[in-house]
Amino acid sequence: MKKKVTPYKDSDLDKKQQVSDMFDNISGGYDGLNRIISLGMDKSWRKKVIRAIVGHQPKNVLDIATGTGDLAISLAEKGLNNIVGLDLSKGMLEVADKKIKERNLEDQIELVKGDSENLPYQDDHFDAICVAFGVRNFENLEKGLAEILRVLKPGGLFIVLETAVPKNFPFKQGYKIYTKYILPFIGKIFSKDKSAYGYLSESASVFPNGEEFNNILRKIGFKDVQSKPQTMGVACIYKSSK
Repeated sequence: MKKKVTPYKDSDLDKKQQVSDMFDNISGGYDGLNRIISLGMDKSWRKKVIRAIVGHQPKNVLDIATGTGDLAISLAEKGLNNIVGLDLSKGMLEVADKKIKERNLEDQIELVKGDSENLPYQDDHFDAICVAFGVRNFENLEKGLAEILRVLKPGGLFIVLETAVPKNFPFKQGYKIYTKYILPFIGKIFSKDKSAYGYLSESASVFPNGEEFNNILRKIGFKDVQSKPQTMGVACIYKSSK
């Protein structure tokens, strides 16, 4: 990243712990608020990720930063089994667990509280690994990506969905206004954690998106790296393999 951004600027905790605490704080209202903030567009982006993973026909899948489990649940509903949803936040996993049980998907999805930079799995373990809106929260981006490469099988699919900053007028200017003023304002109204949505917009603005992130993936050792901007460049889907 261009600079280190943390949720709570006056905290002495490291970024990893701050991110965990932040998501614990906002877990209860995260799904609804996320729909509002993304104007519902995140659903269509996730559908593209799901199609790519299902098309790969994986025998097992790791969903890192699973949050409230939306992506893992959608994959299970498409018939995939042996899905692991991993997240740092106990609060988010509790919400995910409730949703999974409501849909009777416990046999297909296992939830694990864990760290993307120290994955509790052997080398060459997963056929597919996905991260939706989570890589910008890594404490050490390259270390987290190296761990993902380690546990991904040769020929396996790694796919990332992440917010991005539009580069063309007038979307670039509109995006800056939205993320700097409107998004934090919405977060303050609907969330008890007033810092959270300011952090989420700021962390997105400094994340190395597009070709810059592609080059980081290549540096780590991923192959066949490609990226596709979504909705005028406000998000991006990255695909790569091992």
